[in-house]
Amino acid sequence: MTGMGIFQGLLRFLGAYKLYEKWLSRTISRGVIPSHIAVIMDGNRRWAREKGLEPWYGHRVGAEKVEEVIKWCLELGIKVVTFFALSTENFRRSEKEIEELLRILREKVEDVLNGDLVHRHRIRVKVLGRKELLPDDLRSLLERLEKETREYDNLYVNLAIAYGGRAEITDAARKLAMDVLAGKLRIEDISEDVIGRYLYTADLPIPDPDVIIRTSGEERISNFLLWQSAYSELIFLDVYWPEFRKIDLMRAIRTYQRRQRRFGA
Repeated sequence: MTGMGIFQGLLRFLGAYKLYEKWLSRTISRGVIPSHIAVIMDGNRRWAREKGLEPWYGHRVGAEKVEEVIKWCLELGIKVVTFFALSTENFRRSEKEIEELLRILREKVEDVLNGDLVHRHRIRVKVLGRKELLPDDLRSLLERLEKETREYDNLYVNLAIAYGGRAEITDAARKLAMDVLAGKLRIEDISEDVIGRYLYTADLPIPDPDVIIRTSGEERISNFLLWQSAYSELIFLDVYWPEFRKIDLMRAIRTYQRRQRRFGA
């Protein structure tokens, strides 16, 4: 168990957990809530290993955590949340683990399609990544979910699946070059804003995350939203993703509120 996990257990034992949650809620309500939060959901495999379980059990518990976090974002008034679910590099893992990961993704997308969460709360879901790398049935389910929610605008949920930051920039460069060759764009008109219109996040109301949270104690960005994260606040939490609680999200927001964003100035 991580140090934060032990601390959380002690808080529950003392009956102080709920009091701490209420105090955090009041504290962050007095500050600016970030509009776009991105999450690197790390620690599923280590959490499972410490419990003597197969790694995909950690992925399953981690996938269930996503719905909880979405509900917390709704409560806190966050506008955009992006989850790093499956990277292009993850496809290098064992065939069995990838098979189980894709099975979990498929089941969770079907659950969302058959439930009422996204429709009741008008949540728009978008997939960021190279969907062509996914099995046809999973890709079809994801595209159906995108289509059914594309008119919603209460909360924007992005799922980075088969995603890599360098891959995203490469894809954007290819599309931009094609438009230049086709005469749709002049080289002298290329700017940062123009490049942004070719990224996976182009149609989001807030494409750049205010804060990126990474769980598990690791302190790196791992090829996630490389362009968009230029001025994001980075927050690393010593808690495995399956153990992530609402107080962890609020702690991250409190840390964000204490920082002074300079944007290079």
